[in-house]
Amino acid sequence: MRGDEKVIVNGKNMEFDGDISVKDLLSHMNVDEDVVVVEVDFEILPKDSYETHILDESSRVEIVAFVGGG
Repeated sequence: MRGDEKVIVNGKNMEFDGDISVKDLLSHMNVDEDVVVVEVDFEILPKDSYETHILDESSRVEIVAFVGGG
């Protein structure tokens, strides 16, 4: 991404300065990457690519958290 770009995360626009990786996004949102699954453009990303997968203004991100209960 260049300048102020918007990424759609869970259906909401989020704006960032410059490039942001999935790992950076999760950190920015205070989300523990060990308890979520991240889907970018309808594909589930392997956790080992969170640091290297760079998002752009066309990225559509869904973050799904695991919830325990019973």
